[in-house]
Amino acid sequence: MKKAIINAHILTGHSWQNELTLLIDGERIVGLCREANCPDGYEFEDMEGYCLLPGFIDTQVNGGGGVMLNDAKSVDDIAAIAAAHRKFGTTAMLPTLITDNWEKMEHTAALIREAISQDIPGILGVHFEGPYLNSARKGVHDETHIRGIDDRFVDLVTAGDLGEVLVTLAPEKVPLDVIRELTAKGVHVSAGHSTASFEEMQAAMEAGLSGVTHLYNAMPPMESRAPGLIGAALSNSDCYCGFINDGHHVHPATLKAAIAAKGLDHMMLVTDAMSTIGTDTTRLTLGEMEITLKDGRLTTANGTLAGSALDMAAAVRNAVSLLDLPLEEAVQMATASPAAFLGLEKSHGLIAAGMRADIVAVNDDMAVVKSWISGQ
Repeated sequence: MKKAIINAHILTGHSWQNELTLLIDGERIVGLCREANCPDGYEFEDMEGYCLLPGFIDTQVNGGGGVMLNDAKSVDDIAAIAAAHRKFGTTAMLPTLITDNWEKMEHTAALIREAISQDIPGILGVHFEGPYLNSARKGVHDETHIRGIDDRFVDLVTAGDLGEVLVTLAPEKVPLDVIRELTAKGVHVSAGHSTASFEEMQAAMEAGLSGVTHLYNAMPPMESRAPGLIGAALSNSDCYCGFINDGHHVHPATLKAAIAAKGLDHMMLVTDAMSTIGTDTTRLTLGEMEITLKDGRLTTANGTLAGSALDMAAAVRNAVSLLDLPLEEAVQMATASPAAFLGLEKSHGLIAAGMRADIVAVNDDMAVVKSWISGQ
């Protein structure tokens, strides 16, 4: 179907187009034109002055709609997670499996494989957060499942049938040859839940590691004579850093310092969201742990942060209110930056001719009023 979206403020990169019509043909954006010059055959849709943004891309989504990926039983559960986050502007995501046993990892891979074959809206691939982590920085990950990496995992994630694959691992716990093999075969490798030294992180990045999972969290702080993982990531211009901008995980001033060091194009908003997104639920379980939502924080009984109750629309709003960024710069960290991290910058993360028609309409309060995924 051909659509002409009129009467909208359209964000194209860092510029706003206020008097142009957005043309969509099927899954792709055709371009922008004056309403009077719209070609024949397009169906008009009036946005009544709403803002149109590129759809948000979230590389770390543990759950939503009452479902944790670790507990998913069917493709319907995968679809429920994606649908819950779509209400908050996420049009592309990596469902994220928290450290678990091998059988659960295989089962999850099978569900993701099926979701991709069924073209479930919003599913880009999968993120394995662990189990190849450092127990010293495990957070809420189940230590009994943290283990060394093996060939069967490499075979699983490099088979080419899981879409975009992201693996979070502790660089000091995984041989460089394995990191080199994973990245050579198209897997995105990120450092997290780690005590890696500056030198270990540098070596991992030279082997192909390209990201950091929830910067500052589950890793030692940067010190004057021990810059560590954080110092290595901030001083490497090619490394992408995801961060949880909920006002609880990291102080805004600390995030401002990271943005100043990295630049917007290598900083990514992520939610690390749990199953509460899109529900009124205030409790969930992760393995044997009960997690409670109170005052915007998800914590275990001992007060440990356990994922987040953040959605991407809120993350963007917080980037404006907490980090003092213009809306267009906040949006960049939810769209173009993660798209580039995943190597999808030619198809995702921007409203421009030839790009996939993943678009979000928001009101003046940055609440999502409508979304399109591949033009639908």
